[in-house]
Amino acid sequence: MSAGTTERIFVGTSGYSYTEWVAFGFYPAGSKPGQMLGSYAQRFAVTELNHTWYQMPKAEAIERQRGQVPPDFRFTAKLNRIFTHEELPDDWKQQVAVYRHGLAPLIQSGQLMAVLMQFPASFDRSVANRRRLAALLDEMSGLPLAVEFRQGSWNTGKVFAELEKREVTLVAVDEPRLPGLFPPLEVITNPSLFYVRFHGRNVKGWGSGSKQTQFDYDYSLEELEEWVRERIAPMAARAGEGVIFFNNHVRGQAPRNAMVMAQVLREHGLADGQI
Repeated sequence: MSAGTTERIFVGTSGYSYTEWVAFGFYPAGSKPGQMLGSYAQRFAVTELNHTWYQMPKAEAIERQRGQVPPDFRFTAKLNRIFTHEELPDDWKQQVAVYRHGLAPLIQSGQLMAVLMQFPASFDRSVANRRRLAALLDEMSGLPLAVEFRQGSWNTGKVFAELEKREVTLVAVDEPRLPGLFPPLEVITNPSLFYVRFHGRNVKGWGSGSKQTQFDYDYSLEELEEWVRERIAPMAARAGEGVIFFNNHVRGQAPRNAMVMAQVLREHGLADGQI
């Protein structure tokens, strides 16, 4: 690894249990959902858990997932939607405790890289939303946290300074260049970790309400190389670790693009051996 770069950059996909990935050749024919994580872990050393957004994580289920991967495999987990996309329930602090308990196996094993707090494009930088975010960060203190904004109003030095003070990672995003969306940045707010998510650049599909359309995109080699040169390399020079996920899961583009990204990182001297 080149001097002055991060110790390790992990590359993977946002979620791994996609039945269509069998048809597109990533998983062996006949693969069942329960077999996918073990197969996935033969190619990648990290994954972003999506199911924790739809339902609260359960420690028993998380422990079973741990049993399907090598002990040095790493995870990030999306924060449940009740905290980011819905009106906060009256007992939300108790629900934070439930969420923490569900992730306990990953916390105890040291395999949890981050909890991803991904907010929708409707979550603007209003006073109410600033207070909501601050309250969530306070209640979740002690967990490795990463925040992804979709709304461009959060693109301000005041926000970055507050995240830096709390050592919370600002997620760098690649998405369509549409007005009002959060732009791609190489800002580091946590010296321990940088976090990048590739959502694809399907302008027509973005905001369509159909995930199959929104995330249907295949990155070119040139687009990935540009990201490495202009953003990932500068971030890698200022953070202890990095994680990169591809969320363009339709038609198996995400794992293909992730493998290409891993090769580009190696060619630029930003990674050695397994990603």
